[in-house]
Amino acid sequence: MSDPLPKVATRRMEELVTELGRVGEQQPGGGLIRFAYDDAWRAAGVLVARWMTEVGLQVRTDAVGNVFGRLPGTESASTVLTGSHIDTVRFGGKYDGALGILTGLAAIEELIRTCGRPRKSLELVALCEEESSRFAADFFGSRAMLGAIGPDEPDTLRDADGVTLAAAMRRVGLDPTAIGSARRTDVEAFVELHIEQGRVLYDEGTQVGIVSAITGLRWLDVTVTGRADHAGATPMDLRLDAMQGAAEMTQAATALAEAEGRPAVATCGAWQVHPGGVNIVPERVTFSIDLRHPVEATLDRLAGRIRQECERIATRRGLEVTLDDTKAVAPAPMDEPLQKVIGEAAEGQGVSARPMPSGAGHDSQMWAPHVPTAMIFVPSVEGRSHCPEEYTPAEDCAVGASVLAGTLREIAY
Repeated sequence: MSDPLPKVATRRMEELVTELGRVGEQQPGGGLIRFAYDDAWRAAGVLVARWMTEVGLQVRTDAVGNVFGRLPGTESASTVLTGSHIDTVRFGGKYDGALGILTGLAAIEELIRTCGRPRKSLELVALCEEESSRFAADFFGSRAMLGAIGPDEPDTLRDADGVTLAAAMRRVGLDPTAIGSARRTDVEAFVELHIEQGRVLYDEGTQVGIVSAITGLRWLDVTVTGRADHAGATPMDLRLDAMQGAAEMTQAATALAEAEGRPAVATCGAWQVHPGGVNIVPERVTFSIDLRHPVEATLDRLAGRIRQECERIATRRGLEVTLDDTKAVAPAPMDEPLQKVIGEAAEGQGVSARPMPSGAGHDSQMWAPHVPTAMIFVPSVEGRSHCPEEYTPAEDCAVGASVLAGTLREIAY
């Protein structure tokens, strides 16, 4: 296009991030608590809706609380969608999810100023839930738009206080029986901007990441069984110590991921030790393995090797081991033509960019099997996320918003 390149101002991003970042802020410990259907969540939605109206978008809220701002197209009823989630983790930062909404708002605002109305309709969405912080709802906003909410979910999902998701929806004026009306069939493409939540871009000094795929994952619960004995009277060579066997298994899982190299990761974060006495040789240990990689064949191979190593270690130590698969999520490749568009938008802005996988899950993985989907990453300072220290400078936010604007211009104008 011959129109000027859309350029979002740093000051605009700073204003938006600061104001939305006050909604749900906790004192004195810091961080945000903005859970689906709580008061802070409702206040954040009202604020974003006000901004959408001020920009000149047609604003509405759907049956699950997703907030939309629409810029109608001149030639097509199909929709190019951008945005992210408005909820947070407990004591989270100002950028996770929220920045995708705010950069989308600033990008569309700049496109209206420089390019006018698009050929295809542009729509910004503040998705109601992604984090599962209050309810184990897993991308509830996106799944509602895709028609993927189970009929029993509103009445069976409960928060820590026993409140059902249906009751929480009614409290904020939403009707859980109308969830089906949130389904959308007009979305032609989805582009989500997000903070990286790792430190690759920050360490390299690269301004933008073009996501090639969102990682797949395998969760396993590993239970190692030995024998409880007296800690003082049982010689080391006669022990059936479940803890030592489990520790060796975690070292093996870590070594396999390290040998595979980036972006393979393995984490053993949840532990239970029985009977848990300071003077008792552990009889039973259960621990978790979180294994991630964006290539499914590699993920399957690593999971198989870890299982073999755990069984080998157990046999050598005279222990028993069981490995239970508790979760499996397939990798979600991003649309290659859209990745190219993002790369060209970055180049046009003089912005450094690199392809990279996402090690975290995002709403985009829900959309990718259904419509062309892409993600833009901006740097996270020192890789911090899901904490009050989460931070991306306003200059980097503006760069990302400008690349997003260029991308949306190419798709919708």
